[in-house]
Amino acid sequence: MSPDTGGAVRPSRARAWVELLRLPALFTVPGDALAGAAVTGMRPGPRTLLAIGSSLCLYEAGMALNDWADRVEDAAERPHRPLPSGRVRPAAALTAACALTAGGLTLAARAGRPALTVAVPLAATVWAYDLALKHTAAGPVAMAAARGLDLLLGAAATTGRTREALPSAALLGTHTLAVTTVSRQETRGGNPVPPLAALATTATLTHLLSRRPPAGRRAAAVPGLPTASSTTSTTSDTLRTALAVVYAATAARPYFHAALNPSPPLTQRAVGSGIRATIPLQAALATRSGSRLTGLLIAGLAPLGRKFARTVSIT
Repeated sequence: MSPDTGGAVRPSRARAWVELLRLPALFTVPGDALAGAAVTGMRPGPRTLLAIGSSLCLYEAGMALNDWADRVEDAAERPHRPLPSGRVRPAAALTAACALTAGGLTLAARAGRPALTVAVPLAATVWAYDLALKHTAAGPVAMAAARGLDLLLGAAATTGRTREALPSAALLGTHTLAVTTVSRQETRGGNPVPPLAALATTATLTHLLSRRPPAGRRAAAVPGLPTASSTTSTTSDTLRTALAVVYAATAARPYFHAALNPSPPLTQRAVGSGIRATIPLQAALATRSGSRLTGLLIAGLAPLGRKFARTVSIT
């Protein structure tokens, strides 16, 4: 093999792995743990970073395992994918899934026993979805549970508690349930009901995100006197509402188009937009918990994900 040929093969293999692991979708992952940490009222710390690393590993394990499990189906419906096209060997994809799962659990263990207690069922849910539940009625529910657990992982790693993060995990899981339900008809289309249901879900979540959360940990202001805390609350309300609008704008229009014309291309576009909408949703959840800086940090991942999604499919 000539040096020129060898140089051409390496980028091709790298590109195949980028496609297999859906690297643009990785930008939707850190916000899970960050939003979970924000709900606890604590700033992200080293253990939160370990939780993010664990989430990234488990997410990518799911991506590799997904294509390994679907290799026969993809050979008929998506022959250009890395496995059916022969650019990645099935054994390599399965090995990567196992290694990434082990890495994710190891990082969670480093973050503490509470984090590992969440990471184990998260990993089990990922594997159960890809190997058994994906094509059943329980598939979207399993995917929603995985996203919810991922947010709880951030809370568990940061403080060892998860109870206060349950409402945010439920909202994130509801969004994921809607996106996953639409994704089940990516290759065949023809049914306007899932995108219509996803559109209604987006409207409901936007309304909930736009509402001011219960007082909780907010300091009470002296009636009639403007205070630093009241100013901060107003700023947080404005930012939260803006992020909720961005969330709705990202997801709603593609869902509407897919409902009007449920063809595979428009359905795939709706799924991609739904996945990208996860980022402003996470940012809104963090801001809703009183952490504006974390919300802005999460929101900053959206342009990066959108940039890379132009060259590599997010679905």
